[in-house]
Amino acid sequence: MTEYGYIRVSSTDQNEDRQLVAMQELGILSKNTFIDKQSGKDFDRPQYQRMLGVLQADDILYIKSIDRLGRNYADIQGQWRILTKEMGVDVAVIDMPLLDTRLNKDLMGTFIADLVLQILSFVAQNERENIRKRQAEGIATAKAKGVTFGRPTIDAPSDFAQLVAQWERGKTPMESILQKLNMSISTFYRRRRELKLTLKNGK
Repeated sequence: MTEYGYIRVSSTDQNEDRQLVAMQELGILSKNTFIDKQSGKDFDRPQYQRMLGVLQADDILYIKSIDRLGRNYADIQGQWRILTKEMGVDVAVIDMPLLDTRLNKDLMGTFIADLVLQILSFVAQNERENIRKRQAEGIATAKAKGVTFGRPTIDAPSDFAQLVAQWERGKTPMESILQKLNMSISTFYRRRRELKLTLKNGK
């Protein structure tokens, strides 16, 4: 029997220290701690998949909270079943002692644990959907106020057509053109396509 810990943060700029401290307090070795830094929308995560290849029957897997496992209701339920039923691994949720498959393995204990799991996984998905909804509403409100997203648009200068013609005739190198225009090469080609389309439609 080996003890493992799984840690997940949603992005590379989030801090996993709180989860790491919880694992260290349980005495879980760093070599047995797997950390993913990406969304919990599914289980296609490199460290999680690597962990599945290491886990054996009767091992214990610790997670800080159920939303560190995932945020999709059906996926959490399915993954819990795979871990506990198919692989024979015990799972312990640190922040929710009732979700510890080592305890109360009788019918009532299993029923309570399954019920708590369903409630918490539902809450995790509901929170994720609420976050997405608030983000969408925030973006819509910002756009209505005139806020623009993404890189600022670089307008083509009045002599853009002349500079393009010089480049096409081989008179001016691309590096010089980009420097004069203060554009990336992708923006240059996009503006060039727009120019040709405008000239074509104007005929």
